[in-house]
Amino acid sequence: MRRICLVVALCVAAILAVAIPVRAQKQLAKSPEMMAAKTAYFEDRTGSDAVAAATVAELKKWGRFQVVKEKKDADLIFLLSADPYKGGYVLLASGQTGTIGDNGHIDEDRVPNYNVQAPTRDAYLSVIDPKTGKLLWSESHVWGGVLTGVNSAGARLVKKLEKEMKK
Repeated sequence: MRRICLVVALCVAAILAVAIPVRAQKQLAKSPEMMAAKTAYFEDRTGSDAVAAATVAELKKWGRFQVVKEKKDADLIFLLSADPYKGGYVLLASGQTGTIGDNGHIDEDRVPNYNVQAPTRDAYLSVIDPKTGKLLWSESHVWGGVLTGVNSAGARLVKKLEKEMKK
């Protein structure tokens, strides 16, 4: 009897552990910064012009944000990359790698890491507050494939954000 109770408790804990982050992610899509924003700057760090073009086309089709050409004119930054956003990676002139913290301080890696790309190729769409550098929303989608479309990862992520903002 004790084992059954333990198994049930573990199952409930596992379900809650999965449900809480999903709920928090959806709440981020309705942050005050995102709901008040009118303009967005798109930055592509994937190196794929076709994926970037499809993403910008989907942003414009959605029509929620006016896509601007200058970062300084934007309420939000849409960053499409092959790596998750962590406040910004930097490569110093010496060849050392590091990250930029919330306070603007550069933290050097003890051992340079030139290969920060994930082993599986995902596209990440991150929505960032340009004033603070705060991550407001982020999601990933597997890049390419015959069934999902070779260049559709960014566009699919924009559609996902659009759905989450409407809920």
